[in-house]
Amino acid sequence: GRLRWAVFLIAAAATGLTGALIFLQTARISPGAAFAVTDWTANVIFIVVIGGIGTIEGPILGVLVFFALRSALADYGSWYLMTLGLIAVVVMLFAPKGLWGLIASRKGLHLFPVRRRLTGPKIEGGI
Repeated sequence: GRLRWAVFLIAAAATGLTGALIFLQTARISPGAAFAVTDWTANVIFIVVIGGIGTIEGPILGVLVFFALRSALADYGSWYLMTLGLIAVVVMLFAPKGLWGLIASRKGLHLFPVRRRLTGPKIEGGI
């Protein structure tokens, strides 16, 4: 009822504010600026891969790492993008669950324990 309506209202307001900030950053308003897939898709995929998918903490950590790397490597031109790609590949190879998955498995730390886990009887001789 009311709680669901309030959640949708807050999500819509946050989405609208985010869109307004993106248009202020790009300094142009056109359909091409609004729907340019290449501007944000690679960054979002990098953030999720680095932080870790399936948790709330992973993308938060991914955003922090992404912005730290972006500010540290901003002066290197195209080397910046190649370095981000190399870091993403290394993280995928050595920490498949992302940096947060690595931290959570080693320290047992879960800031937002909202992950759903399947429980039930064990099936012997599975497929």
